[in-house]
Amino acid sequence: MAVVVDTNVILDIVTDDPNWYQWSKQQIAIHAEKGLIVNPMTYSELCCNARSTEEVDLLLADFGADMVDMPRAALFFASKAHMEYRERGGSRQTGLPDFFIGAHASVIGVPILTRDTARYKTYFPEVTLICPENS
Repeated sequence: MAVVVDTNVILDIVTDDPNWYQWSKQQIAIHAEKGLIVNPMTYSELCCNARSTEEVDLLLADFGADMVDMPRAALFFASKAHMEYRERGGSRQTGLPDFFIGAHASVIGVPILTRDTARYKTYFPEVTLICPENS
C-alpha cells in the first residue's frame, strides 16, 4: 500500500533539519518499498525554493516518490474539511495544503507520512498516520 508523504518530511531531509532529519530519513527508507506519493499541493510547496520543475522532479526521483493527481472526490472533500475548519474558528491565514493531503489520502485509502498531525487527526480521523508518536 502506497504512502502519501507530507511536505514537511521531505523538507526535513532537504534542509538537514537538526531535530527531524534522522526520523524523516528513516521513515522514507522504511516506506519507500510501498510506494511514496506526493500530490500536486506538495509538489507546489516543494517548488517554492526550486529553480525549476526539473529540480523538483529530480528531488522526487531521489526519494523514489511519484507525483499523483488528486481525484475530484478528494478535491471536494478537501474543500468541505477546510470549510468545517473555518466554521470552527480556524485561521483565515491557513490555506488548504493539509486539507488537500488529508483528503487525498482518505479518498485513495492510504496512510500519510507526517510529523504534523493535528489537522489530520481532527478532520481526517479515518486516515492512518505514520508519525513520531506512532513509530
